[in-house]
Amino acid sequence: MAVDEKFRVLIVDDIAETRENVRKLLQFETDIEVVGAARSGREAIQLSEELEPDVVLMDINMPDMDGIAATEAIRRKRPFIQVVILSVQGDQNYMRRAMLAGARDFLTKPPMGDDLISAIRRAGEMAHQERVKSVQPGAPAAVSGGMPAALGISPAMRGKVITVYSPKGGVGATTVAVNLALVLHNEETKAVVVDGNLQYGDVAIFINEQGKNTILDLAPRVDELDAEIVSEVMVKHSQSGLHVLAAPSRPEQAENINGNQFQKIIEYLRGLYAYVIVDTVSVLDDITLAALDSSDIILLLVSQDIPAIKNVRLFLDLIASLGIEKKHIVFAMNHYDKRIGITPEKVGENLKVDVVAAIPLDYKTVIPAVNRGVPFVLDGKSRPASKGIFILAEKVRERLALLEEEELGAQV
Repeated sequence: MAVDEKFRVLIVDDIAETRENVRKLLQFETDIEVVGAARSGREAIQLSEELEPDVVLMDINMPDMDGIAATEAIRRKRPFIQVVILSVQGDQNYMRRAMLAGARDFLTKPPMGDDLISAIRRAGEMAHQERVKSVQPGAPAAVSGGMPAALGISPAMRGKVITVYSPKGGVGATTVAVNLALVLHNEETKAVVVDGNLQYGDVAIFINEQGKNTILDLAPRVDELDAEIVSEVMVKHSQSGLHVLAAPSRPEQAENINGNQFQKIIEYLRGLYAYVIVDTVSVLDDITLAALDSSDIILLLVSQDIPAIKNVRLFLDLIASLGIEKKHIVFAMNHYDKRIGITPEKVGENLKVDVVAAIPLDYKTVIPAVNRGVPFVLDGKSRPASKGIFILAEKVRERLALLEEEELGAQV
């Protein structure tokens, strides 16, 4: 960020005293500028169009239009604007609705000063990056066959591929992939989960959906894909709108898809979705290697057992020969049990890669959710496993933002 490029903030609250208190709190921050204040949701929408702030601090409970509806309207018209929701209620349902509406963050009122300022800076950085992408010369045009609004993102944006991988089976890659995708997915940043376990994939089961079409319907026509064909093949999650590209229905059909076809499908999906999350198997077959090669981020999962740690060490030793830089690795621990002495800090120190998130062992939440086909993050952050996924999603967004900033800097 340039020295004189401040984060422009719009404050939205129907109580004048609250607006003034927030303004006073921010006035001494040299990188933050309050450009306006709105008393209602409708006024917030109007001022957002006129002032084009980077960040909107949005109250939820207002008389004319609630903050969630206003957030949706603002993000629809100005996708680069990031919204931080402020609410006196820490209700998980409010939080989930806010995130689905496109909010960047959710804070309980009155927020701690440091928490609010940090949230503004994170959201502001994201807004600046989105502005740059929206006007970047040479941005890719719409893909062949068009890009329906119901499926896609701005043609100026290129979706990010996040491959969820563990070199040891049983670490919970599919659970993490599906729940992470749901946290990242909203109307403005649509996500798709691609089932890379072509023999025994069960991503669709995790959302309790079935479709007659699978990736097998796309593989033979990878050189002539269009958005309409892709949309017809997708399994749609009725509750969230998340899309899933399902694995073949029978194990032997996996032989009809090769790594080259799989990679072309992944690259095509970048033009339709903000996030392409790929669930993979532990074996480094041609499908998994194609996914790794296409990835902006590899979400590397480990558990607290020695075989899993050993396999991660072997994989980290291998990545240089695969052409993968460590900055593209986001390392997380799943099934974390505090009673076990193998802590995330010790694992990270041993492998020389920081564990950025630890998703707690939470069988009471995870197993029933899998059996019901209702991903646990849909209930908000109240459960330990859900909190871990939300933290992981934030770390993934932060790493993507850093990589984008680095890439833009290299182009200057």
